[in-house]
Amino acid sequence: MSLLAALPRVLRRSAPPVAPVPGWYRREAAIMGTAISAELWADSPAEGEAALDVVFDEMHRIDRLMSPHKPASELSRINREAAHHAVPLREEMATLLARALDFSARTDGAFDISFAAIGQLYDYRAGTVPSPQLLAAARGLVDWRELHLDRRAGTLRFGRAGMRIDLGGIAKGHAVDRAVALLRQRGIQHAMVAAGGDSHLLGDRRGRPWQLGIAHPRRKGDTVAVLPLQDTAVSTSGDYERGFERRGVRHHHLIDPRTGDSARGATSVTVLAPDGVTAEALSKMLFIHGPRRGFAMLEDWPGVDAVLVDAQGVLHASAGFNGSHS
Repeated sequence: MSLLAALPRVLRRSAPPVAPVPGWYRREAAIMGTAISAELWADSPAEGEAALDVVFDEMHRIDRLMSPHKPASELSRINREAAHHAVPLREEMATLLARALDFSARTDGAFDISFAAIGQLYDYRAGTVPSPQLLAAARGLVDWRELHLDRRAGTLRFGRAGMRIDLGGIAKGHAVDRAVALLRQRGIQHAMVAAGGDSHLLGDRRGRPWQLGIAHPRRKGDTVAVLPLQDTAVSTSGDYERGFERRGVRHHHLIDPRTGDSARGATSVTVLAPDGVTAEALSKMLFIHGPRRGFAMLEDWPGVDAVLVDAQGVLHASAGFNGSHS
């Protein structure tokens, strides 16, 4: 063999192995109608990018399953068929619906996924609200007790024609929980996955807490608090996220299922909980019930804390809230 032919083999044998480079890896995308972001620590670029792929693949999967805007989603199929017959459910959907109904029962209906019959009547981009006649008719279709979930059969049936459900109040919390569970399975120990105002924090920032700012509901760019956090889920709901003002009244997407109108008891709520579904559902409950009744109800959930800014701009905190959470 000639020296020239042998040279590539010699070079390959003599080249030192490339050492993995540990570091933080981050990605963002628009999925589920909101901004999705993930940041994690991995031992190499290949490991980091593969872990991020898992997160965003899961977000797309849940969007395909639970989007009310995709005709092929399981949620859309439920809304089309459940008034006519009991609809078979995937176990994931049945489990999430069971949790939603439990939150409804324990919050006196403040959390109610059947609010969709009213929610679909508002157009926040166009700045339109339903007429009193339409709103009155839709209010008769909002009642979580008419969502007949059969856990043994794995089916859901609506008790009234015209009912609809929307998982926007817990789907993002479910998505960040699922993403963090998949990262744990891959051995990732430090990560943050966020979907809009819902985040799940895995570990810390390698010896330092994650710093999460709570946006001021009325002064863009300002914060009302910065929370040092680790190993927790966070959900923030604000009346500034989607809405418009008309004649001095703010109409926003956080609807009180009992009235059909935007809730007025708060302008911003942030909940810290062991999982994202709980955090997201209870942020809606607090927004609707307001600080006095909402914080009294919150005592039924151990390990959950919250901070609320009311309509007058006053900051309220739950009894166990001390500015940090772990």
